[in-house]
Amino acid sequence: MGFARTCSVALVGVEGVVVEVQADLEPGVAAFTLVGLPDKSLTESRDRVRAAVVNSGAEWPQKKLTVGLSPASVPKGGSGFDLAVAAAVLGAAERIDPRAIADLVLIGELGLDGRVRPVRGILPAVLAAADAGYRQVVVPEQTAGEAALVPGVSVLGVRSLRQLIAVLTDEPVPEEEPTEAGRPDAMLAGLLVPGAGIGTGLAPDATDGPDLADVAGQHRARRALEVAAAGSHHLLLSGPPGAGKTMLAERLPGILPPLTRQESLEVTAVHSVAGILPPGEPLVRRAPYCAPHHSATMQSLVGGGNGLPRPGAVSLAHRGILFLDEAPEFSGKALDALRQPLESGHVVIARAAGVVRLPARFLLALAANPCPCGRHTLHGAGCECPAALVRRYQARLSGPLLDRVDLRVEVEPVTRADLLGQGDRGETTAAVAARVHEARARAAARLADTPWNVNSEIPGHELRTRYLAAPGALATAERDIERGLLTARGVDRVLRVAWTVADLAGHDRPDSQDIALALELRTGITRGVPVGAGERA
Repeated sequence: MGFARTCSVALVGVEGVVVEVQADLEPGVAAFTLVGLPDKSLTESRDRVRAAVVNSGAEWPQKKLTVGLSPASVPKGGSGFDLAVAAAVLGAAERIDPRAIADLVLIGELGLDGRVRPVRGILPAVLAAADAGYRQVVVPEQTAGEAALVPGVSVLGVRSLRQLIAVLTDEPVPEEEPTEAGRPDAMLAGLLVPGAGIGTGLAPDATDGPDLADVAGQHRARRALEVAAAGSHHLLLSGPPGAGKTMLAERLPGILPPLTRQESLEVTAVHSVAGILPPGEPLVRRAPYCAPHHSATMQSLVGGGNGLPRPGAVSLAHRGILFLDEAPEFSGKALDALRQPLESGHVVIARAAGVVRLPARFLLALAANPCPCGRHTLHGAGCECPAALVRRYQARLSGPLLDRVDLRVEVEPVTRADLLGQGDRGETTAAVAARVHEARARAAARLADTPWNVNSEIPGHELRTRYLAAPGALATAERDIERGLLTARGVDRVLRVAWTVADLAGHDRPDSQDIALALELRTGITRGVPVGAGERA
């Protein structure tokens, strides 16, 4: 009788659970039993592992074989357990020393020829192993760079089961022929999920992407974009078709600062699990940009799918931007499902297969027309939409959702002078991004000893007790509360925006003009504040 054990990782959302893989050999009729709540793809590993072991030159044990996955109460799925199962079987058969694999974490799929194929979710799996105290992991060679992002963990990348056996038995490591240059590498197929990247992607660098200087006019909307990026405030751009709403939103990623190390790891983990991590780029350093079509379902936005839920658009946009163009055309249920992640920064999805908590701290950018034909706010443009239809169309963005949007800007049609280049050319993306970076640095210094990173994350109680505005600066906001123009949540959001405006202006704390600009950006009511007031020294 032989026994061996090793470890692998089961992913639940973007969180991992270390699973002990045990193999037991007993005399009896040759059989292979896999227990421990495996799904269909994991059950099929019996055939893959048997073929891989034989084709790797090792002898398959002709005994009663039982492989157990513990803890048995945790659902397990995917092909990433193949390598651990094969190692446990070879340890039980004494082809390799069982002690050599007892403290190893092995992750990878096996081909029938013994090659080790990459799987999704390597980074969160290795993070879970490191948190559990494991310091040695074996992964497919193609994902070794992703696994190496976790500090304090020794990573071994292998191309085949033969190589792993040779390393564990101190034998010469065989050379595996790499894919010829110019030929597609079929081994990378498991890293990408077809269709998972629709409407998602990584924002281009400021030097490569669309430039803000291309936008004609729209000085107030450009100012709102700058404030949104500096404080990570949610933004609504409303106006007639052709005014430049989508053009402005597409340039928002370019003025966001690069991700910090911790943020990069969070984004990379989500993209790795979702199967949209760019090949050859193990660490995502730029804020993601997700722009789903208005036909997207609630499940595609917040997460869902068969079995355990998969990340949706709100998670794919984590630490980046979720842009909903033609926002009123989205279903009401899908839009209202955004309310909870907008407040908490995460989404909890409960399904029959389990409950998953996914990160979802994103900047929401909405673009909307004033009516179905889009000409309601234009004088003499011939809008024929009945008043009741206009009200119903605008009501598709519910009050509770809009109450969570900090900046609401009316985008006016471009004037002839701006369109033909007769006015002043707007600032470039690089110039605006530099100011945003400075404002973020001021906020980070102020919030250094707190759990918050940007102004939009500061709780309302802290704003009213710890981070106070200048004396008398809130007089205008207090009048708006009495007139019913602001809710309690609205006051907190105005204060957050005012702190961002003050950071852009270099003020120690918001003054009356900073508050007035924040109120104007939220309520749309002109307060007589110059557009560039936040840029004064």
